[in-house]
Order: sequence, then structure tokens, then C-alpha cells
Amino acid sequence: MPSERRAAVARAGAILEIDLHAVVANWRRLKREVARTVRMAAVIKADAYGLGVAQVAPALARAGCDLFFVASLDEGLALRKVLPKASIAILDGLLAGGDGDFVRARLVPVLNELGQVMRWGKTHPYRPAILHIDTGMERLGLSRAEVDRLTAHPTLLARIRLAAIMSHLACADEPGHPKNPEQLARFRASLAQLPHAPASLASSSAIFLGRDYHFKIVRPGAALFGINPLPGKPNPMRATVALRAKILQVRDVDAGATVGYGATHRMERPSRIATVAVGYADGWLRSASDRGSAAIAGQRVPVVGRISMDLLTLDVTAITANRAKPGAYVDLLDDAYGIDDAAEAAGTIGYEMLTLLGRRYARIYRGAR
Repeated sequence: MPSERRAAVARAGAILEIDLHAVVANWRRLKREVARTVRMAAVIKADAYGLGVAQVAPALARAGCDLFFVASLDEGLALRKVLPKASIAILDGLLAGGDGDFVRARLVPVLNELGQVMRWGKTHPYRPAILHIDTGMERLGLSRAEVDRLTAHPTLLARIRLAAIMSHLACADEPGHPKNPEQLARFRASLAQLPHAPASLASSSAIFLGRDYHFKIVRPGAALFGINPLPGKPNPMRATVALRAKILQVRDVDAGATVGYGATHRMERPSRIATVAVGYADGWLRSASDRGSAAIAGQRVPVVGRISMDLLTLDVTAITANRAKPGAYVDLLDDAYGIDDAAEAAGTIGYEMLTLLGRRYARIYRGAR
């Protein structure tokens, strides 16, 4: 690590470590769940779920991934600079005024409604695109009526080179949900009506629903970054992030003292409170106030009081003074307490928690070239 970078890390209030080896290991772990003939893509939207697309994408490309999905055109343009040769698909589809950028950067639009299908075929004939079929999500994708219209008027697709036909499951993280086989059946019915193209239905959790859901392309996202694709079961994925934050101050407080804004937490006994340099501006959500925990030398300590913009407070009464002192680190995310645990304490999901991890952290990438 260059000396300037070491100095920046040393003076930072918190350090986010991102393990690129773990991201790649998760991609390979998911690849083992599918047949060799299934193409393994990667969804790296929202700056690789907040972990840094400029670092994550090359690591996955070196591992053999050659198809990437992002959300927006701007994300696609940024990714093209990082990966000049990869296939890049844009989930948001065509927006007014962006057609030229798609062509110049060799980006593949996901066509989400009939107007986009007609426009792409007319304006940019025989260029690749992905057709998105809505099978019950009621979000993006062609409706059943629009699929019927494409069937009745095959010329609408005649000038489009279909790179894939895709859909998206609403309840893939609930294996027993009746919506899953219902959407699978609707997807198969749509495929039977449309021209032949590689089909894609499964994202992270759906990979574990079995091979009926795999088709020719699977496109995991959150699981690559350590979020559990099997809620309620042991996480088969490796943790990809660790977060350490510095203690700024430790103070003794009396029984009856209150901690933080709103005086919402009252100490029941004489205690020691450590103030830590992480708050909701860093993605440590205010909804986790008086909930969740951190670790000091492997020992868990509770969050007490409200989380503020830049700070949170911990009850470190049970920790020896030589371990809980200004300048010492606390572990907010580690192998024992991961992103899903922190999200549960905040009343949200790992997806949101991961993408909100703040830009004020000093970042260290493990496994980067």
C-alpha cells in the first residue's frame, strides 16, 4: 500500500474492507449450482451494490464472467470504460435520448415495453437486445397482452437480434411460495410463443430453486456480495465486507443518565459509554438505534441511544479499559455479525444496508491486483 494511502487509512474514522477473493468465490460457488451449459452472468448495479464496480467487475471478469447487468445507462457507460470487451445489459431499458450511447458503447438494452421494442427494431435494426417479459411481478416487462401482440405480429421482432428473453421472480427467496411455479409456467408459455433465444429467469435466490428455473442464463447479484440467498437457513455465501470504526471517546456515566438525542436510553447502572465514528451518514441506519451490536476483541457490546449523523454509542461496561479506549477499533461487520445481521437490527434487508455503506470510509480492497 502506498504511503499516502496508508496515511489516509490511519487517520480515517472507519475502515471498510472489501474482499474481492470472496466475491469471486461466491460467483464460483453459484456457478457450481448450475449446469456447465448455463451462462453465469453477474448483476453489479448500484456500483456493485456499493462495493465499487471499478474493482469488482475486473475481478469477476478475470474469473470468467463475460456478461454483466447494470441498472442504468450511466452505469453501463461507466462499466464499459472498465471492461472494454464484456457484454453489458441495461435493465432500465431505453430512455429517450440515449439510443446513440447504447450503440457507441455497445450496450444491450433490456426492452421492457412494446414501444421500446418497436423503436429499437426501427432505429437500430439487427442490433442485440434482451426482451423482458413480466410474469407476475407487475413492475418492468412486457405484459401478457403485449406478448400476444408480438405473437400476432412477428415482424415487430424480425429486425431485433434477441440476445435473451428474461423475466424476474417476485418471491424467489421463499421456496415454497406458490408464485414461483406460477411465474415459471407463465414464462414457459411466453417462451413458446416467441422466437427462440437464450432464456433467463433466475437471480440469486432462484438459483437454489432448482434447475427448472435455470434455463440458459442465470444472473446473480446480491449473493455475490455475501447476502444470504436462503433467508432462515445457513448462508452458503462468503462474507465480502468487514467494517471497523474507531472509538473517539469513552466516558463514565451514572445510573439514570441518558445517552444521545432525545434522551431515549436511560442507563440502569453506572456504566461506560464509547462513542464511535460511524453514523447514518455512513449508512449505519438511524432505525438501528438501541438495537444491534458491535464487537471489541471478539466480545459483543450493545448499541445504546440514538444513532446520529456521524456517531453511535456503545455500552462497553463489560470491556476492560485497555481494550475500550480512544483510538481502539470496534468491529461493526465481521464474519460473526454480517450485513444481514446489521440489516435485521435496522429493520431492513441486506440489499439496502450494503448499498448504503458510506463513502466516508477508508476502503481497503483485498485480492485486488
